Amino acid sequence: MARGYFVTGTDTGVGKTLITAAIAAACVRRGKRVGVMKPCETGCQEKNGSLIPADALILQQMAQSRDSLATICPYRFRQPLAPLVAATYDNETVDPDRIRNIYESMRIRSDIILIEGAGGLLVPVTDTLMNLDLALMLSLPLLIVARLSLGTINHTLLTEQVACARGAHVSAIVLNQTTPEYGIAEETNPGIIKKFACNRVLGPVPYLSNNKRSDPGVLADTADTILQELLL
Repeated sequence: MARGYFVTGTDTGVGKTLITAAIAAACVRRGKRVGVMKPCETGCQEKNGSLIPADALILQQMAQSRDSLATICPYRFRQPLAPLVAATYDNETVDPDRIRNIYESMRIRSDIILIEGAGGLLVPVTDTLMNLDLALMLSLPLLIVARLSLGTINHTLLTEQVACARGAHVSAIVLNQTTPEYGIAEETNPGIIKKFACNRVLGPVPYLSNNKRSDPGVLADTADTILQELLL
């Protein structure tokens, strides 16, 4: 049976897909069978009558997964909104049991499984289920991805405290530099977060340009160098 992580973020755009893809690429290079899943992806562009989940496609490529995109990303929505709201606009409803069944099937045939949530822990997926509930339902430890820039201290520590208060296991906080700018906040934030966080803090992962983000070798090297403790 696979071990794995539920990858969440302190906010949108913090690099969840990048970190998940890097871990997947490194594990593939080590000969692991990697299962990846992004249960819900919003903001999908339509092409030839189908909604294309860009993040899920990256995960599929970096994991060298033979699973279809329909399996990796069972719910795709047009609007770049929380899954609950985006589903409403598309007249759809997310079924947690469908997500759980796909996950259980994938877990049996994988060495490691990586699930990427849509947004932060308290983003609603259904009327009664948030991302945190989804992670708890799947019994997966959390990886919290946080940006390096100004404001991240509050967002990161709040996310960690909410997770712990609900009984979730936080495996690590991963700091990720999302822009090329690097100032006093970026320099000092890692030390402050490490001082006050209750769990291990890894990184920062340096800023990667677009061409490097699509290179499995670069992503695997990044994970091997900075996220080695997470490679199962």
